[in-house]
Amino acid sequence: MKLVGESYLEIKKSKFYGYLYEIDSLDEVDVILENIKKENKKARHFPYAYKINNTAKKTDDKEPSGTCGTPLLNVLERNNLNNHLIVVVRYFGGVKLGAGPLLRSYSKVANDVIK
Repeated sequence: MKLVGESYLEIKKSKFYGYLYEIDSLDEVDVILENIKKENKKARHFPYAYKINNTAKKTDDKEPSGTCGTPLLNVLERNNLNNHLIVVVRYFGGVKLGAGPLLRSYSKVANDVIK
C-alpha cells in the first residue's frame, strides 16, 4: 500500500481530507481504514471506494445515500484507476450541507486527490 495523493476542502466549517492509495489486496484496505480511524478519532465520517482487480466497493459511511461512495467510485472509474482506494475523512462543522453540496464536496475532494 502506498499513499499517492492527498487533498483538502473546507465548506461551512466541515473539513474534508482526501487520500488516494495504491493497493494490492483487500487486507490492505482494512489496515488503511483502521489506521485512518485511529489518527482521526474526532472525525464523523470515513466514506471510501476502491477497485481491486476490477472488483469495486463503495460506502457512504452514514452520510445520506449516494452522496459520497458513488462519487468516489465514479472518480476511480473515470480515471481508469484499478488497484486504488480513495478515502475521505470528514470532520462535521456543525452545519448540515444537504445532499447536493455534500455530493459536490466529496466529488471535488476525490478529483483533487488524483491531480
